Amino acid sequence: MIWTNWARNVSAEPARQEQPASEEELSDAVRRAVKDGHTVRAVGAGHSFMPAAATDGVQLNLDHLDALHRVERDPDTGHALVTVGAGMRLHQLNRILAERGLAMQNLGDIDRQSVAGAISTGTHGTGARFGGLATRVRALTVVGPDGDVVRAAPTERHDLFEASRLGLGATGVLSTVTVEAVPAFDLYAVEEPWPLDRVFEELDDLVAGNDHFEFYWFPATRRALTLRNTRVDAGVSAGSGLAHGMRKAVGACRSFLDEEVLSNALFGTVNRIATLVPAATPTLNAISARALSARRYTAPSHHVFCTHRRVRFREMEYAVPRAAVVGVLNQLDAWQRATGENVPFPVEVRFAPADDVWLSTAYGRDTAYVAVHQYWRLPYARYFDAAEQIFTAAGGRPHWGKMHTRDADYLAGQYRRFEDFRRAREAADPQGVFANPYTERVFAI
Repeated sequence: MIWTNWARNVSAEPARQEQPASEEELSDAVRRAVKDGHTVRAVGAGHSFMPAAATDGVQLNLDHLDALHRVERDPDTGHALVTVGAGMRLHQLNRILAERGLAMQNLGDIDRQSVAGAISTGTHGTGARFGGLATRVRALTVVGPDGDVVRAAPTERHDLFEASRLGLGATGVLSTVTVEAVPAFDLYAVEEPWPLDRVFEELDDLVAGNDHFEFYWFPATRRALTLRNTRVDAGVSAGSGLAHGMRKAVGACRSFLDEEVLSNALFGTVNRIATLVPAATPTLNAISARALSARRYTAPSHHVFCTHRRVRFREMEYAVPRAAVVGVLNQLDAWQRATGENVPFPVEVRFAPADDVWLSTAYGRDTAYVAVHQYWRLPYARYFDAAEQIFTAAGGRPHWGKMHTRDADYLAGQYRRFEDFRRAREAADPQGVFANPYTERVFAI
């Protein structure tokens, strides 16, 4: 069979694909693959833009490993340790948590990925005090090359835990993941179009003064859409005297309008026009930037964090030092204006605190994420190459699941614990059963 990822930029022809429905079947599948001389890669939603799941060996689809195993609550804090099958999709996890009065502390803007895929590639959201998904992992089980299931946690096989909670599946196949959830909360969302220069002038206050802040800049313009989210107790109104239920209803209607009509249907039309008439792109971006209207609403956190993306695209994202982000964006702007590159997609900018996950793109430093996108029917190579040169000159670290050209030589200089990771991976999989060309490139294995 031919396997293709969501973005349609990666394909592979596995020797076979299997869909284990239990941990025992997963172990058996790994043992059979090794016996037959095959390498093994796991796949979830296929939402990585890099060939992380590609293999000519055995590809293990984890979709059937999507059960809720247990919920252990701390009565003092209201937090909970929630253990789920590694193949569970994030939108399923969000629903399960909400039904129990729980939520993830932070989320990215897409919820189609599997839990294993999201943590293994370093999925993150935005917020100067709230780290990526891997920072919330408290334990996991890993199926090694011998088919044995090993539990790893901070105090139990620590190095395997660190290398597995964000490591592209290079230590084995994740079977279960235990994450820390918090009491459910709502977000009071304020979305406003701003001049880009005003965003730059007030950036420090915007990042520090909001629980979650991000913005979208429209190339060939100096306009941005700002998104400011404030955490409030679930069911508590914020920002006006409207009844909370009505506020949620209004928010849901606006969400449908903006996400399904404006952000998807209309945005798809804009990109098709830009593809056919490249000269129209600056005008289209200016119209899009000025057509956006401000909105305020309160809704459950996962409804605000996550959006449905129906317009297909390719993406490169780099984590740069927080202090470098304005310079990076100004360089991108100067390059785009000088070249006239056809870029109908906005640039997304998010923020994260320093963390201690070995291969986290935010390891050891406050971080700004800059993501460049291109419509899937338009050429992207020149744009992404130029962006990558700007990002790397600023000491940027590529998102593990998004497009980049870096290798182990570059990455070793970006991560203080890189060699620790390599040693842990070697100990877990000395024969390279879970390797593929992508992991060989970025980890030199």
